[in-house]
Amino acid sequence: MLTDAFADAMAEAEKLIEGAPHIRTEQDLLEGYQYLAGGILATTHAAWATERSHPTFISGTGPYMKMGLDNPDTLYFGARISDDVEYVVTGTRGTTADLSFQVLSGNYTAAEVPGSVSAFDDREIDIAPDGSFEVRFGPSENTGRRGYFTLAPGSSQLVVREVYSDWSQRRGTLRIARADTAGTAPAPLTREAVEKRYTRAGRALVSRVKTWLKFPEWFYLNLPVNTMTEPRLTPGGLATQYSSVGHYELAEDEAIVITVPKADVPYQGFQLGSMWYISLDYINHQTSLNASQSQVDPDGKIRLVVSERNPGITNWIETVGHLRGYLQFRWQRVSRELSADDGPHIEVVHFDEIHRKLPYFDANKISAQDFAARIAARQAAVADRMLG
Repeated sequence: MLTDAFADAMAEAEKLIEGAPHIRTEQDLLEGYQYLAGGILATTHAAWATERSHPTFISGTGPYMKMGLDNPDTLYFGARISDDVEYVVTGTRGTTADLSFQVLSGNYTAAEVPGSVSAFDDREIDIAPDGSFEVRFGPSENTGRRGYFTLAPGSSQLVVREVYSDWSQRRGTLRIARADTAGTAPAPLTREAVEKRYTRAGRALVSRVKTWLKFPEWFYLNLPVNTMTEPRLTPGGLATQYSSVGHYELAEDEAIVITVPKADVPYQGFQLGSMWYISLDYINHQTSLNASQSQVDPDGKIRLVVSERNPGITNWIETVGHLRGYLQFRWQRVSRELSADDGPHIEVVHFDEIHRKLPYFDANKISAQDFAARIAARQAAVADRMLG
């Protein structure tokens, strides 16, 4: 059957999920199966929604197709490209905090991270008063043409990120076309082409699972538990993004108090991730906060409390049953170098001691009704962004 290769790949991916070294509980395993379902959705979509001759932007990660510690504040779009043809990217700039472009060579695999050929944000392009823009990528050398970016040999992916510092911000539009095929149609399907697509989807599924099980070993799990790194340029080549990472493990009666300055940057965000290296449920729970969503204390610091139990404060980060996981800060559209002074201070405390670690505890309190209103606002904002 034409789908045999994909069926075999799903079975292999399921075995990888079942054998993941971090699984300790039934919840861990069930979330693995949920993660597998998202991978199946994403890889089949990518195999069937894209044509090298007629590229389109698709979303490879979102609330139901998660991978790679996806940022709840970001919409991700990607297109397959070749290094020997020219592409025209057009769109309109939304009101989001950042709009960035990155050209990659190769793919994320269990052995390596793809190379970043070029990365820049919308400050490098011309945007008309109505928000419209056009950017070209191609093999020709850029001889000073603004808005034209040379594709280095090996360029294979174009990734675009829209980053929200406020979930009420408006998304833009985005479109890609090959300059030499615009106005034409792709070739009709053949039996051979259909079989290749299923085979490609299967390979991508297995690689996706293997890759993101390995990735934390390189950048997170070799760090001491319940610590976070100083801000550093994010591995992978994003031009204006710094990050601070770590992993945590708590007892049921413990919490983490994280103190970080509110930075003078357009975007600053924090999130938790599960051991599957994906975001926790950020729609129905407050498992992430960016600077705009956070309560800032009078001394200019943001103080977050990561715990399973509700401490009754505005900046509670819910672990939703995950006593182990990943911690991540991101700063984007940065125009200066960040240092340890910009980074987080992290302390594990007994739950009953939280109030002693928050110098503005009385001002940090929130009622159950008001916290529920915050969750309702998250649910509405995600629905408005149409992330499903």
